[in-house]
Amino acid sequence: MKAYMSRCGTCGKLMLLIGILMAIPLAVLPFYPQETNYTFAFLVPSMVSVILGLLSGLLPKKDKDCQQWNHALQNSSLTVLFAWLYGFVTGALPFVLSKQLTFVQALFEAVSGWTTTGLSVMDVTKTPQIFLFHRAFMQFCGGLGFVMVMIIFIREKQSMNLFSAEGHPDKLMPNLTKTAQTIAGMYLAFLGIGTFAYRLAGMNLFDGMVHAMCALSTGGFSTKLNSIGEYNSFSIELITIVLMLIGTTNFAVLQLLTKGKLRRAFRVSEVKFMLLLLAIFIPVTAVSLSTSLSISIGEGIRRAAFDVTSALSTTGFSTMSYTVWPPFAIGILTLLMLVGGGIGSTAGGIKLTRVYLMIRTTYINICKRLFPARKITVSYYNKAQGKSLIDSTLIADTTGFISCYLSIFIVGSLLLTLTAGCSLTEAMFEFASALGTVGLSIGITGPSTNTATLVIEMLGMLLGRLEIFIIFIGIHSGITTTRQYLQKKIAIMSIRCRTK
Repeated sequence: MKAYMSRCGTCGKLMLLIGILMAIPLAVLPFYPQETNYTFAFLVPSMVSVILGLLSGLLPKKDKDCQQWNHALQNSSLTVLFAWLYGFVTGALPFVLSKQLTFVQALFEAVSGWTTTGLSVMDVTKTPQIFLFHRAFMQFCGGLGFVMVMIIFIREKQSMNLFSAEGHPDKLMPNLTKTAQTIAGMYLAFLGIGTFAYRLAGMNLFDGMVHAMCALSTGGFSTKLNSIGEYNSFSIELITIVLMLIGTTNFAVLQLLTKGKLRRAFRVSEVKFMLLLLAIFIPVTAVSLSTSLSISIGEGIRRAAFDVTSALSTTGFSTMSYTVWPPFAIGILTLLMLVGGGIGSTAGGIKLTRVYLMIRTTYINICKRLFPARKITVSYYNKAQGKSLIDSTLIADTTGFISCYLSIFIVGSLLLTLTAGCSLTEAMFEFASALGTVGLSIGITGPSTNTATLVIEMLGMLLGRLEIFIIFIGIHSGITTTRQYLQKKIAIMSIRCRTK
């Protein structure tokens, strides 16, 4: 079997993995036997995916055409893009086969799940438990990423390239497999602690596990219509805040914290910047809510602390409807959703490190103009691994990414005003949520949302999760390979015709 598995290409192994993951929700059925009629909806896509993955090992390896395609699929970005697109379609099938949703709605739910966004078109009050678990499990696995999960069990020749292409910049251990296993170990440990804490706070076991999975993955799917606000429990809100902060923190920093290296962890520039943003925007938002909604300042701080953390961590849990929030507070949440969480975490957005570097670079440029004769020292910032130089290459990469991200945000927001018929403010909030893989909604996304709006938001979620350039490189590689393949085929046919 091991020899046969070695014949399966990377894409085949990813298909096998996705097929196995699709079968996991069936473990819920012994606890909810009344939902056994949905077995078929999960078993079929799971088995088909496993079979397709195994069949990939039967493809001829010595055929020149196959070698060309195999070489193309070694392109890390194209492989990662294939895995995610395949996962979206496979994850949508249970909703379609069970007639829970239309295909577009099901695809939207799967994209929102795997990308850890949390925007939803489902009425959770009528959704069977197995599908609530399926959505949460997609978010939990999506937080790690398909490549990360694969590397935990199987080491590929291109593993390091795939690992980086999926958005994991740091190696926590010298060995890549051990890095993946270390991250998964921390992730599972926090899941167990979070579920236990929720249980102590009054949630039942199922709700506790679902909310812990979605908080750690900064996903935001809930089993309740009004999300965390349905419980109206300060202890549950506090547990959720802690889990959201864990989810949005770089895994390398989390490793420092678990080893008790607190000083080193809190010296990391990204961590200090996150705490600064929370310290500034929680009180400001609290005052805005207290003034506009006529609530006490204590209640305002409670609401602001939760929702500001939810927006910045790109989780998407909420405690109240945003239709009653003042425009100023909505603007703050939109800004924080654009900023996003930590690089190398499960969060989305531009990422804290990039925004921090942009601010540092702006400050340095201002100093150069105000004090031209003053000697400017070399700038560094602190990572979990130690000090890192802020050089011209890093600045160029950061500026390029932020410019591209904001351009997509502007275009997506304008498109939503056309398809959803909403104001620009509402469109900016909703698309910032989709692009940042947040999941907060101002009311645009729901069971009655039209197809065009859902497609725009799905594109935003995909671009946000895979950090834009991976998609562009993957699409370019796919088009180039296809063109070369077709040109070769046409040339061969032309030669054959002439010889005849």
